[in-house]
Amino acid sequence: MTDIERFIAQGVRRRDAYHVPSGAFPIKLDAMESPYRLPIELRDRWLHALRDIALNRYPSPDHYERVKARLARSAGLAADTGVILGNGSDEILQNILLAMAPEVTVVAPTPTFVMYEQIASILGRRFVSVPLKEDFGLDVGALKAALVRHAPAVLFLAYPNNPTGTLYPEGDIRALMEVDDTVVVVDEAYHPFAQASFLGALAEAPRLMVVRTLSKQGLAGLRFGWLAADRRWITELDKVRLPYNVSSVTAASIEFALDYADVFADQAARLRGERGRLYEALRGQVTVWPSEANFLLFRPPVAEDAERIHGRLKEAGILVKNLAGAGGALRGCLRVTVGTPAENTAFLAALAQAL
Repeated sequence: MTDIERFIAQGVRRRDAYHVPSGAFPIKLDAMESPYRLPIELRDRWLHALRDIALNRYPSPDHYERVKARLARSAGLAADTGVILGNGSDEILQNILLAMAPEVTVVAPTPTFVMYEQIASILGRRFVSVPLKEDFGLDVGALKAALVRHAPAVLFLAYPNNPTGTLYPEGDIRALMEVDDTVVVVDEAYHPFAQASFLGALAEAPRLMVVRTLSKQGLAGLRFGWLAADRRWITELDKVRLPYNVSSVTAASIEFALDYADVFADQAARLRGERGRLYEALRGQVTVWPSEANFLLFRPPVAEDAERIHGRLKEAGILVKNLAGAGGALRGCLRVTVGTPAENTAFLAALAQAL
């Protein structure tokens, strides 16, 4: 062991850094980003909204509270529900585990969002994965057994799931919320495309937290997420939140985006339509799974061809996510983000040639 390794936590040493590929592709369909930039007619208004920000000052707590209040109103949250803001939803997920006692076990159905395990491992928390069913549905019995065995536990549920796009039945999640000594964190990153939410259940479920982000709606560059939960959770999570974690530019931009929520809703509706077109086109060429998110998971007829097809698409200037190396249920799988109509047409043509 080197001198440096002696100082680094075991959970950090045994993991690789999260790899972000270069974005230098004409058509980038790998990261579940919105393909739509802020409409040109709104850009000057946005810049005007940023004009008077005092960049020489730290972000104002009053501004932070105002954004929280606006999010709570727009989401129709009950009066006893609290909100906390983060530098992306990843920071919020990390803060949840930072605030938890070391003996709390993190549980998640897999495959799912890789950061659940990544954050747990780096923080030295025990992570228990429970495989999804063959159709990528929840194995409720196995999850309940794991939660009981490892209590107290935090259960992370992506809703819809990443990378499968599966929207789990509401009844399955409610059954898991009833398990004693369990905190259920429902990650609704893809809510605009699923239009299903557990925010309405917060008032009746004190051990439920719901996480949202605006990244998938065209604001990924801002790095902004938020969490809603019983106010008693917010009090504790605020203790581990770093001061000024949401910049003045981000806070002002979020308020601006809320003023034009209908624009982002329209973009999400267009992407839902394109998702249906992509799904129908892919069904005749590959194995593709239904999705309620802004991406589709698919597998070529010969699973071993995934690496070659990924390479051929890159040669055509199209970047999708290669999940083949994950193995298990994702063996031979690729994931494509829903793009603009022109991007999706180009992807379909390049995929047909690669196949």
